[in-house]
Amino acid sequence: MAGHQKEKAVPDEVHQNQILRELYLKELRTQKLNTQYHVNPLRRVHTITRKPMSWHDNVEEPADVRFLNLIHHAAQGPRKKYPETQTESQEIGWDSEPLVNPDRSDRRLNHFKVYNDITLYSAKLWSLGESSVRK
Repeated sequence: MAGHQKEKAVPDEVHQNQILRELYLKELRTQKLNTQYHVNPLRRVHTITRKPMSWHDNVEEPADVRFLNLIHHAAQGPRKKYPETQTESQEIGWDSEPLVNPDRSDRRLNHFKVYNDITLYSAKLWSLGESSVRK
């Protein structure tokens, strides 16, 4: 046998009322009444074509400046929206400008290709597709 189960004691009316009161107070703490609604800027807005002869579609409506600002703000890139990164993946490439201005005339750091007579001749041969003079 798996063991004997104890019989549950039937809670009296006062105990049942206390349980319901705690449940009610817990629900009141977690509820939030939303009174201000707006469009989700992360979702695409699907436009529906209007009927050409409908009179209420041809009425000019004033532009809602707050809504337009919200849409334009959502369409911006993250570097224009936020002063700092919001996620760790945004840290890569956030500061794209170099920390030190590169000086191209400094020979210690910049090793450019220098062509002499013989190297220029070999480069021309290679560009023609010939790997050696003799075949």
